[in-house]
Formats: sequence, structure tokens, C-alpha cells
Amino acid sequence: MPYDVNRLLEMSQAELDALFRASPAGEIPSGEARGTAIIAPDTEFSEIAAKFIHIFGWHGKVFDPASGTLQNVILPVPLRAIAARVFKGPSWIDEKECIVLDYSETSLVAHWIRDEIRLIAPDTYLGIVFWERAKLINFALQFSTT
Repeated sequence: MPYDVNRLLEMSQAELDALFRASPAGEIPSGEARGTAIIAPDTEFSEIAAKFIHIFGWHGKVFDPASGTLQNVILPVPLRAIAARVFKGPSWIDEKECIVLDYSETSLVAHWIRDEIRLIAPDTYLGIVFWERAKLINFALQFSTT
């Protein structure tokens, strides 16, 4: 089954969790990905929240696998900021391999944040945001194939 952002926004939290658990880590991505926050999945609020966050707060991430880092693209006028270390490691969800986005040593404003991503379709990753070890929200990353 193909997974695009619209489908992810319509899925329940249980379905998102199952998809993350069933997906492989994939390769550490390279380049710029459009990000979509997934808040209150499978509700009318989910699509509205995703659009609002994309316009005013978070646009996505830019990965540099050679340096093992990324930067988030934030603010209404897109700015690259809030860096993270990127590496493969065990997931806090199921101990299976995932791609870890670790802000603990690279960001003053997000040092308590850890993201995990797994490949769910070509050029599409499903992610989880943790605050310390508490799961906060999901997100999607879509890389352009052009």
C-alpha cells in the first residue's frame, strides 16, 4: 500500500505506530525533505495543524550524510537552524534499527529532543518526536525525486 502524507494524516495513532514498527530503517537520507507534522491523526484537526505548522513553524529537514548531521528548516521565511546528529541505532519504540536524529549535543533549544525515522515508501519516511523518552508526535519527511 502506498503511503503519502494525506494517507498518514488519515491513519489512527495505532496504525501509525504499527507502520513504524513494521518498516525498515532505510538508508540515511541526503538532501532536503518537506516535513509534515502529524498531530491528532485521523481527526479533522490533523490536516489543519499540519498546514499551520508548515506555514508558520517547520518546513522540513536538510540531511548531510557525509557529516552525519541535519538542519531543520523553520520560521515563515525559511531558515536552516536547529542542528542534529544523524546515525543508525536502536529505536526506543521496539529496539529495532532506525535512523536517529539526536539534538542532545547540537542544540540549546532542542537538547531534550530525539527523533526517529524509518522508510515507509520510496523517498518517504515516518518519524516520531520524543521529549526525553516521552513520545510527542509523528511527522513525515518526503524527499523530491527530481
